[in-house]
Amino acid sequence: MFIRALHYVRSASSSSRLFSFEALVQEIKHGELAIDSGIYQEHLHRRGLSSPCTIASISTSSNKGLSTSAFEAFFEDNEEGDASCIIQEKDYLRKSHNSKEGLYVLDLIDQGSIVPDHTLYNKMLKKCTDLGKLREGRMIHEHFLKSKFKSDVFTLNTIINMYTKCGSLNDAKKMFDEMPCKDMVTWTALISGYSQNERPEEALALFPQMIELGLKPNQFTFGSLLKASGSATTDTPGRQVHAFVVNCGYSSDVYVASSLVDMYARFDRIKEAQIVFDGMVSKNEVSWNALIAFHARKGEGKDALKLFWRMQREGFKPTHFTYASVFKACASTESLEQGKWIHAHMLKSGGKLIAFVGNTILDMYAKAGSIEDASKIFDRLESRDVVSWNSMLTGLAQHGKAREAVERFEEMLKIGVLPNYITFLCVLTACSHGGLVNEGLYYLELMKKYNVEPHVDHYVTKVDLLGRAGLLNQALDFIKDMPIEPTSAIWGALLGACRMHKNTELGIFAGERCIELDHTDSGPHIILSNIYASIGRLSDVARVRKRMREIGLEKEPGNSWVKIGNADHVFVANDDAHPLNEEIRKMWAKVSEKIKQDGYVPDTSHVLAFTDQQEREARLQVHSEKLALAFALLSTPPGTRILILKNIRVCGDCHSAIKFVSKVMQRDIIVRDTKRYHHFSGGSCSCKDYW
Repeated sequence: MFIRALHYVRSASSSSRLFSFEALVQEIKHGELAIDSGIYQEHLHRRGLSSPCTIASISTSSNKGLSTSAFEAFFEDNEEGDASCIIQEKDYLRKSHNSKEGLYVLDLIDQGSIVPDHTLYNKMLKKCTDLGKLREGRMIHEHFLKSKFKSDVFTLNTIINMYTKCGSLNDAKKMFDEMPCKDMVTWTALISGYSQNERPEEALALFPQMIELGLKPNQFTFGSLLKASGSATTDTPGRQVHAFVVNCGYSSDVYVASSLVDMYARFDRIKEAQIVFDGMVSKNEVSWNALIAFHARKGEGKDALKLFWRMQREGFKPTHFTYASVFKACASTESLEQGKWIHAHMLKSGGKLIAFVGNTILDMYAKAGSIEDASKIFDRLESRDVVSWNSMLTGLAQHGKAREAVERFEEMLKIGVLPNYITFLCVLTACSHGGLVNEGLYYLELMKKYNVEPHVDHYVTKVDLLGRAGLLNQALDFIKDMPIEPTSAIWGALLGACRMHKNTELGIFAGERCIELDHTDSGPHIILSNIYASIGRLSDVARVRKRMREIGLEKEPGNSWVKIGNADHVFVANDDAHPLNEEIRKMWAKVSEKIKQDGYVPDTSHVLAFTDQQEREARLQVHSEKLALAFALLSTPPGTRILILKNIRVCGDCHSAIKFVSKVMQRDIIVRDTKRYHHFSGGSCSCKDYW
């Protein structure tokens, strides 16, 4: 009631005002108002209302609630009595004293304690939008529709925006449909809502309706339409919107042009994106980020990094989105040193390890071969979301640190972070790579507790888990009893396990099933052909190879590469094209002799050609990973860690040889193939030969 009293005090005669003010003091003493007594006295003197009794009462009041600024604002000469000046922001969504469901401010309005205006409703709705308070927003909406301002378009637009930002698009659309009068902001608010909530078709469907009504889109409308166009199935809607952009004269608007660059980049239309980018009179960080993100997404790390440096030369400061894309680019090219440099650059520029960019840094370090640095980043993150945990678990799984992955997963559950299907896939992969069969089976059952529905990938991982452990019959029984039809990937996991454990009969069965379901993948054809070759069934080898030729499949040539400085040096088997070919061959011959003296014996079973033993051994010595390793030994100082990248699975003999090299040459060597990272040090590998 104190606010109603304030209105009366301000409007009443001098004598009655003093009486009312003294009554107001009692409200303050027993209420929730907090105003400095000196401020009271100043206002009383200014208005001729001071008395010893009043001042004494003010001085002893409890002072809880209304701020000094609100009190001062009330006594401004504005005679309208703006309620939004009296109500503090912290009270906009304060709960009702009268009911569990209501709001305090709405109660005051209903009691006649304050006279509302549309500004108060808008401020309350904005608070709901900022805090994502959908329930409270609905209450304010309902109350507003009963007020005399119910036809105010500005507030109705604010309601639509509140619903879209809170994720309730059905409420937003209902409000939109019920509005008797709509303006451009109304249409833009709903288009933006659909666009931001990943419903591009509905956003784009509103555009022709709006045009038919004769409304002219503004830059915000076009920005939202282009965002929606970027999520469409083709670039046709985006091109059509681009035509309207030109016709409406917004081509030079930096916000619209940046959205155009992003839209074209999402459809890999780099030529069009570049034309729009180059034609921009003024650029902003968004336009730069769109191009950088495109190159990072395409795995074109060098181009992304070039743009990153150019962006800064032209005076633009990288944002968190910029850094996230650049770290992704470094990850795609395994550029560890450049990634470290950019990480340092970000920190010097004041960037923080917030979850979004921190997750990409973590992922970069893991993919660039430094799981140790990835772990440090994880531990230093200001906050960790489920993506952070998934990134850490993925890195540990790929680097063969199964036990640590399990420990991290248990820690995640203990602190209350809910795992999703990716989390379980990460920890299952770690168990599979580490031979932790019992743990893996336990976590598969644990998925039910967290209501995570298994995907095909989880079934593939279970087959891999059992198969790697040599439990091939159990893996086959699981496939037969699965609640879904086995896919090519599921049979492929069993095929790989059969190759590993040399179970030719079951391997042939799995390989044929795999090819029946997907004849376009060359991998199963090659493995099946090799299995046939290993047992001398040459006619079946010829049959599989013929089928590959008929459907145009080719074996992916194996290659390995190392990064020295900023240059990638790529090698294929028996490669003689490198300028240092002679030195490389001599280096490997020297290293080969040393490791043989230490106990290395070439495993010629990995050469399927039907030649004599000597020829088989000679072929082993020119595998691409051995040539890449010899070049790295030539090109780096003693003691330097070596990272070798390979596009297919590392062969068993090379794996054995590199273990010996790590010992006799006293080097830490990392080999990343398509499945995992192998860390060789002191004659052993992190996979413990379980791969």
